[in-house]
Formats: sequence, structure tokens, C-alpha cells
Amino acid sequence: MDFTTNFNIALDGILHQINMFFKGMDRVALGVNIFEILVLAFIVYYLYQRFIKGTQSENLVRGSLVLVVMWGISELLIRINLNIFGVFLKTLVSIVSFALIVIFQPELRRFLGYIGQGNLIEKLFVTGSEALSTKQVDTIKELIETIKYLSKSKTGGLIVFQKDVTSLAQSDVGVKINADISQELLLTIFFPNTPLHDGAVVIRDNKIISAGVLLPLTDDPKLSWRYGTRHRAAIGVSEVYPDCACLVVSEETGDVSIAIDGILKRYDDLGKLKQDLTRILGFKQEEKSYEKSFIKFDNIFGKNA
Repeated sequence: MDFTTNFNIALDGILHQINMFFKGMDRVALGVNIFEILVLAFIVYYLYQRFIKGTQSENLVRGSLVLVVMWGISELLIRINLNIFGVFLKTLVSIVSFALIVIFQPELRRFLGYIGQGNLIEKLFVTGSEALSTKQVDTIKELIETIKYLSKSKTGGLIVFQKDVTSLAQSDVGVKINADISQELLLTIFFPNTPLHDGAVVIRDNKIISAGVLLPLTDDPKLSWRYGTRHRAAIGVSEVYPDCACLVVSEETGDVSIAIDGILKRYDDLGKLKQDLTRILGFKQEEKSYEKSFIKFDNIFGKNA
């Protein structure tokens, strides 16, 4: 048989299987299946829009879809007796699939860390619009004033905002403080030549939990040489611990940035910084127009700012 004949036979076989599938179903079962497909499509679309679109993880999803298409083509090639091409393509898919696991290992690690959190359902679907309490307003004010002073004086600073208890908080590295957030205390910690000024401050539940904490550095080879140890530590901790965001103040330039899910965003506007800090601390849920959530594959990834 020639190629055209083999292809037509394979195509007729596929169409026959589809036709038999629909003939073997009654209208009720068909309606239920269509409903299930629509619900599944909506869930996939929702998760894509909220957690993947516009992030680095979008490349992982696209790559996976390409592999699925390549696998389908390889099966078709085998069915029409183009075995060498089919087996070669299927082998290539297997090799690339393994390579993707290695290349996107940080993204997969953040994904597993995210779905392992106890309140995942609440973070996915529950939103709120409660007004900020007096204590929350004071916390934001103290942080903004601290950041403003550090930036103006070009004093290096590293602050980790933690939503849940993770191994970072349980680490023996660092000094336990467990104190209320205040500008005076934060500035004292980051004052040059003090024992704790080089480490990070960890904040959780409106408390300074610890200071002088050593953070893991990112191993991203594409990161610009312009970023020093503080910025690499900020990105690194946000990669390893998906429940953390990390604010960094540059000692050289006074620039203020926040790392979330491995993405570094620089702030020139304190108003925008205040808005994002409010969301990061959990004081205000994101509005529909705010596409990137605090914890996200999102952000699992974007471009460094």
C-alpha cells in the first residue's frame, strides 16, 4: 500500500471509532458527558487565567501541550505504517518530557509546595472585602515608613512576609524576636554593623518573628549580574517557600523590590507598594482586575523587574 491509502485507512478507522462511540450513547448520557466536558473546560480555564497566564509557568504548560500533540502525531504515524518516523517521534517525546522535568524543576517544586498547603481551597475561591482594622493600618504605616527611610538612606534591608508556618520559621538560623512591628525596631535591626543587619527579618501575623535569618540564594542562571546577594536571597526564598514574599532594599541604589514566586518587581511608587503590601499581608483580597495573586504558579512565575 502507498502512503495515501494507509492514511485514508487510518483516518477511516478513527472516524468509525468516533461514530460508534456516539451511536453507543443515548441522549441522556451524551448530555451528561457534554456537561462534564464543559465544567472541566471551565475549571481548566479558570486555573489557567488565575495562576498561569502571563507567568513563567505558561512556558511549561505550552511545552506540555506540544508534547501531547507530538505524541498523538507519533501514534498516527505508527498506524499508517510509518514506523520509523513514529517510533523516533515517540522516543523524542519521552526524552523531552524527562528534560522538562529537569528544566522546570523549580516551577514543579513551587507547584507541589502550593498544593500541599492546608487552606488551598480557601485561597483558590474565597475572597473578602473587609475594611482594614486599626492594627492593620498601623502595620502598613510602620512598614512604609521603614522602607521609605531605608530607601532614602540607602540602607540595605531584607524582609520576608510569611503567610503560613513553614520550615523557614522553624529554622534554627536567626534570632527569635516575636515582637510587634515598629519602625524603630526594624531600623535598629537593619542599622549597619549591627549583628543582625545582614540577615532577613521574618514577619508573620503582624509580628516580627525572627531576624538575622539566612535565606537560600536563587540558582537561576539567567538572573542579571546587576542583582547582588540580597536580591538573589529574596528571589531564592520566594522560589523555595511558595507562601513567602520578600521585600528587598538595595544598599547601592536604594531601590525597593518585592520577590514573589521567583519574580522580582521593583517599585518607584510608594502608593503601589502600599497596595501590594496590603494584599501580601492578607489584609485585603485581590480585586478581579488584579490578575496576579500573592501565591501563584503565578507569578510560578513574568519577567524580572
